[in-house]
Amino acid sequence: MTGKTHITGGIAASLAFAQISHYEPAILLIGGVAGALIPDICHGSSTIGRALPFLSKIISALFGHRTFTHSLVFLFLTMALFEAVGLNEALATGIIVGMASHLLLDMATKRGIKLLFPLRVTVRLPLTTSTGSFTEYIVFAVLSLLSVYFGYDLFNFS
Repeated sequence: MTGKTHITGGIAASLAFAQISHYEPAILLIGGVAGALIPDICHGSSTIGRALPFLSKIISALFGHRTFTHSLVFLFLTMALFEAVGLNEALATGIIVGMASHLLLDMATKRGIKLLFPLRVTVRLPLTTSTGSFTEYIVFAVLSLLSVYFGYDLFNFS
């Protein structure tokens, strides 16, 4: 999936989670957007890879793309790190939700992800698409609509 689809997925996921949690929606939303980008640190041409090229190159050289940073191990290590440093709970939760949305969206691609890293098993959803395809644009549109749906009630200022 492209960066804009991941960002929109992070927005939709964090706003949906805000519906069932006690966290401040705006903080979840910020975390959701950041978290939706983090797993692609292993790809030098991604949004986060371009922002942190040195780190991206190291991670890519060590693990490759869609392996460690697209795994449950990485998700749980990130959670443990946030707990250890005492990151704001709402922000940490938003980041984890955004990361989970990224993993789910990449499981919907033909290449899949190494969700169970270090096992070399590729995990894909039953229905997949190619990055940048017309189907991805439909996914993007649906996620955009879901973002409006979940956000409307939370941010209704009337």
